[in-house]
Amino acid sequence: MRRTTKAAAALLTAVLATACSQGSATRDTGAENGKVTLRYFTFSAAPDHVADLDTIVAAFEKENPAIDVVVETAPFADYFTKLQTSIAGNTAPDTFELNYENFVTYASAGSLLDLGAAATGDDGYQPSVYAAESLKAFTHAGKQYALPASFSTVVLFYNKTLFDAAGLPAPTADWTWAEEKAAAAKLTDKDKGVYGDFQPVQFFEFYKALKQAGGEFLTTDGKKTAFNGPAGVKAATWLVDKVGDTMPTEAEIGGTADYDTKLFKSGKLAMWHNGIWQFAGMADAPFEWDVVVEPGDQSKASAVFHNAIAASATTKHPAEAWAWSRFLTSSQVAATTRIKASWELPPVSDQAILAGYLDTTAKPANRQAVFDSLKSIALPPVIARQQEMQDAMTEELSNAAAGRKTVRQALTDAAATIDGLLG
Repeated sequence: MRRTTKAAAALLTAVLATACSQGSATRDTGAENGKVTLRYFTFSAAPDHVADLDTIVAAFEKENPAIDVVVETAPFADYFTKLQTSIAGNTAPDTFELNYENFVTYASAGSLLDLGAAATGDDGYQPSVYAAESLKAFTHAGKQYALPASFSTVVLFYNKTLFDAAGLPAPTADWTWAEEKAAAAKLTDKDKGVYGDFQPVQFFEFYKALKQAGGEFLTTDGKKTAFNGPAGVKAATWLVDKVGDTMPTEAEIGGTADYDTKLFKSGKLAMWHNGIWQFAGMADAPFEWDVVVEPGDQSKASAVFHNAIAASATTKHPAEAWAWSRFLTSSQVAATTRIKASWELPPVSDQAILAGYLDTTAKPANRQAVFDSLKSIALPPVIARQQEMQDAMTEELSNAAAGRKTVRQALTDAAATIDGLLG
């Protein structure tokens, strides 16, 4: 069993303090059999943590026998389209999961319940249970529109069995892009369907690679894009050049859902840029694997994602929605269930709970990398028209990856579109 270190837990709390992973209709069922039915919509629970969420729901319902929580899930790729459709159709779920990147859009649109007002009269509520800046991250115009539920980081997964078979040393926290590229080339064997690397060519990887290359996505005042320069070209080229070389092309992937997940778990992928939410799903992989902090270029920079729980502004059960949101985000049951299941991490201030993440024999062995990745973080740029910005960036990067545009032209076109969104 690995030794738990208080320093790692302290680091996590400190970084969190400076750092800020089709919606069914909610119908007013009234109080059937004296109970209120509360609907909760989530993307992070399925497919690996539905049972863990059920554990939390059962504990909540035991403490709140007058409330039944009905859970609905959707994959992340479809989640926000379905959520937006339900809100537009006045059929929003009572409570739902939001990520940090999309929070501002929903809060500024008036779609969210003011949870601060809903908390009035709840003498048991203690804001100090949360890492202070995680709580602050989900405020808008001075109001608490969501409660932080979890956070996650992106690390470099690697198939140790493939590295050993090739006679290559395993990746280390000191690796650079050049070392990753060299190893990926040696580990790629297309005749056997084995690829050396997989890093999606998309917005979420670009802003992080940009930070690693020494660049920034937006100007300091947030009024204009700043990625269309040498650092941006270097970052986009880093992603695009892998396609068809050490990772599959878009045509080879063929729209297969979770292609990279299946490729890594089948033992056909040597290195994989992905988040700690994948730990549980990889626990039974039939080979040896581990993780390290992602390689950098000019500097290290790791993506950190926050998810939160919000309530619909139109819910007919605001008190119950508040009670469920608070329990899911801050209860001892919720926090310890997440830790035990490797279901991301709870952004709580209790260092003893956080330290428990290391005190386990569960894979991966190098869980310390999760904490080490917090030493240098890259937060996503956030604007009111968030989804449009993400889509525009991903579309232009895809154009470059497919050879439809040069990297420089793709970045120029992305900058023009996104500058228009900022206006």
